Amino acid sequence: MCGICGIIGPGADPDIIQRMTLSLAHRGPDGAGIYRGEGVMLGHRRLSIIDLVTGEQPMTNEDRTVWVVFNGEIYNFQDLRRELEERRHRFATCSDTEVLIHGYEEYGPEFLTRLDGIFAFALWDARKKRLLLVRDYFGIKPLHYHFDGRILRFASEIKAILQDPAVLREPDYQSIHYFFNLRFIPGEGTLFKGVKRLLPAHYMLYENGAISTHRYFNLERTKNIPADENHCVEGIRYYLREAVRKQKISDVPLGVYLSGGLDSSALVKYMSELSAEPVKTFSMGFNEPTDELDDARIIARQFGTDHHEISISPDPLRQFPEVIWHAEEPKENILQGFLLSRFARNHVKVCLSGLGGDELFAGYELHRYIYPASFLYPAVPGALDSWLFRPLSRFIFSAENAWGSLSLDEYRRGLQMLLSLGDPARYYLILRNVWDYDDRAYENVYGPVLLRQNLKKTHTQFDHFFSRNDGSVLDKVLWTEFNTKMQEDFLMNEDRTSMANGLEVRVPFLDRDLVQFAMSIPAELKMKGNRLKDLFRKAMEGILPEYTLRKKKWGFSFNPYYQFQKDLKTVAERVLTRKRVEERGILNYAYLKRIMDHPPHPRLRWHYFFLWLALGMEIWFQMFIEGDLTAPVFELEYYLQNGGRDNTV
Repeated sequence: MCGICGIIGPGADPDIIQRMTLSLAHRGPDGAGIYRGEGVMLGHRRLSIIDLVTGEQPMTNEDRTVWVVFNGEIYNFQDLRRELEERRHRFATCSDTEVLIHGYEEYGPEFLTRLDGIFAFALWDARKKRLLLVRDYFGIKPLHYHFDGRILRFASEIKAILQDPAVLREPDYQSIHYFFNLRFIPGEGTLFKGVKRLLPAHYMLYENGAISTHRYFNLERTKNIPADENHCVEGIRYYLREAVRKQKISDVPLGVYLSGGLDSSALVKYMSELSAEPVKTFSMGFNEPTDELDDARIIARQFGTDHHEISISPDPLRQFPEVIWHAEEPKENILQGFLLSRFARNHVKVCLSGLGGDELFAGYELHRYIYPASFLYPAVPGALDSWLFRPLSRFIFSAENAWGSLSLDEYRRGLQMLLSLGDPARYYLILRNVWDYDDRAYENVYGPVLLRQNLKKTHTQFDHFFSRNDGSVLDKVLWTEFNTKMQEDFLMNEDRTSMANGLEVRVPFLDRDLVQFAMSIPAELKMKGNRLKDLFRKAMEGILPEYTLRKKKWGFSFNPYYQFQKDLKTVAERVLTRKRVEERGILNYAYLKRIMDHPPHPRLRWHYFFLWLALGMEIWFQMFIEGDLTAPVFELEYYLQNGGRDNTV
């Protein structure tokens, strides 16, 4: 994996590309390179995984008319190379990067669907004066851009784009609103005004001073897979094993993140089967009752892995500013991945992750609420929903809001969720803790700056996923999760936490062939009797230990109730002072104060998450909007003191 960046357009400054490339040094500690052409500059930072000797970038063709900077891996590059050599293309390296150049020369952008891998790259065609930006099928590798009508800037991370002083550092308040509701940002937006993400399965062309975006791949939910359990079980085993086999390609050591759950355990099984040496596995504990270290040890012993584990210190927030710098979003569910990848990087350069299995095969606890409710949706007439359920939902919010007890929020949300049975999108989003259906909630949560914005409701980014008439509600939820939270939250987390430490993470469950097969399996086969991942468990019978097949899913994250009592409360009280919150104007200090002053309670889980986001957002503003991007401050104490500014409560 690597970091890429570039500028194209009139007046592109060579000093800027130097700063952009340097800002991505953590993504590529093994080398750097810059290409300067007429009106275009490309930057690259290299993490050497394949072709350690001759794989330097930017890479070019024989007559130096096509240049590329590439982040990712092409798993089928050897097959593509043979095909292109038969068409008289000459290769100068053993790198997978070079197939992008010759593939483009032979087929143009139509070559993209031949790629099997994870990738984000920029290709400059000097003859046509054309820049091609590409992002992989499911958004595994990131690519951001800023276009001001004249100059296009792009990079693996936003911080590189912000190195250009012509890009104003301004917050995008609509994205901030989505973030406070979802803990991620749906679609192409970012927290930075004017900076966007290239969407998965899309490419962008810059020609004649203009940009155009095109989709090159559509994931289709085909119906040609027989609704036969045995056929599906065999298909899951075949495609998952093939995905692991393909993704083992590397010239450096590989490992596996092992939680002890179904997905990571399955990867360890197939990795062990396909490897001559013991697989290196890495696990993490949180010093909490839900730790899964014992479960991971069972799998490590079963398959004879070279096992390594680490436990989190009681005050992990001390590393929060550094994580925010790399994530570029103040996410509460990213610290653990950052610390695990830092630990694993001491032993390997590549790790496999089980990300994607829950989205494909219905593995999240929320699916237990979706599955039984799906039988009730058709029974709720639209008129009943409009004339009774929605007014009643508003009344329940008003009553609970007037009462003012935070511990009742969980019950109120549960009632509002039940009253949304006639609207699957609303039911799902309330289950996902989206709160902006209630207009009065804005006054509780937001300060004057956000209250002045004409904000779109969060559901506007999700309604289209539920508008299709085909498939069950569970099918629609799985499709929604795959195309939103997985891509824009979990995959972003995986990339940023690993690349912050110079570690490449691969995701076999998101192999294109496996995804297409899994998405064609009806949801009623994936989940039966309200049992999570019922079909996948059957596929792993006789392969994984019985204990692993039956264990409860905990999830790889901190428990916010315990974290509040560790250091979240004390850190938040020192950062989120009345003076600071009111000067910022984003949030309502009285609401935050109620959370901080409330006695610790398990039913305040959502509130603790929100407090964590509020804390992170203040650090984000100080770091990215107001701070020195060439010298970011990672010491938590700086933010506790606010860089020497008044810290009055």
